[in-house]
Amino acid sequence: MQDKQKKFIISHIFGRTLAMAVFFFLAGCAAGDTQETGLEELTLSEEDQNSEEESDEGQSEGKQEDKASGGKASQDDSGKETEDATVFVYVCGAVETPGVYELQADARVFEAIRAAGGVTAEAAPDMVNQAEVIMDGEQIYVPTAGEVQAQGLGVGETGAKGTDNGKVNINTASEEELMTLTGIGEAKAAAILKYREEHGRFESIEELMEIEGIKEGVFGKIKDDITI
Repeated sequence: MQDKQKKFIISHIFGRTLAMAVFFFLAGCAAGDTQETGLEELTLSEEDQNSEEESDEGQSEGKQEDKASGGKASQDDSGKETEDATVFVYVCGAVETPGVYELQADARVFEAIRAAGGVTAEAAPDMVNQAEVIMDGEQIYVPTAGEVQAQGLGVGETGAKGTDNGKVNINTASEEELMTLTGIGEAKAAAILKYREEHGRFESIEELMEIEGIKEGVFGKIKDDITI
C-alpha cells in the first residue's frame, strides 16, 4: 500500500515538473518571437525614416538649384532649355555708332537706332518708320536732312529703310513703299508683307512671283525697281 502511494506521489511530482518545463519552454519561444517581431518593425521604421530624409534632402537640393538658376531658364515640350530668339540688324547712316547689333526678334526700329547710340544732329529721323518691327539681316539707314533735301523727298517717301539706291527693298519696305511700285496696290502689298511674316526674307526677287496675284506680267513691270 505504501509503495503505491510513493509511486503516485512520484508520478504526480514528475507530471507537474514536466508540465512546468513545457510551459516555460513555450513561454520562452513566444517571447523570442515577440522580440524578433519588434526588431523587424524597428528596422522597417528606421528604413522608412531614412527614405523620407533622403526624399526631403532631394527636394531641398532641387529648390536650391532653382534658386541658384534664378528661375530664368525655360523649357520646351521635350524638357530642353530654350533661349529667347534674337536677330541681327545693320544700323547705319546718321547714327552715332553704326554697326551690326543683336536685338530681340520682336524689337522695333527705334530700339535698333537706340542701340547704335541714337541719331546724330544732322539726322532726319522722321524719314524712318521707327515703330516698325525689325527683321533679321536687314539694314536700317537713317538719312541726313541734307540727303532728304537733295532727293526732294517728303515724309514716307524716303528710301532710308525700304529702298536701296532708288530701288524698293522687298525684304524691308513698308506697305506704303511697296505700293509705289507699278501694279502693286494695297492688296498685293499686304500679301507681300504676309509672305515675309510667314516665310522670312526673300532669297531672290523672282521669289516674289510665288505670291498669288504677282505673276510674270506684274513682275516684268517691277523687276528693275526692286531689290533684296
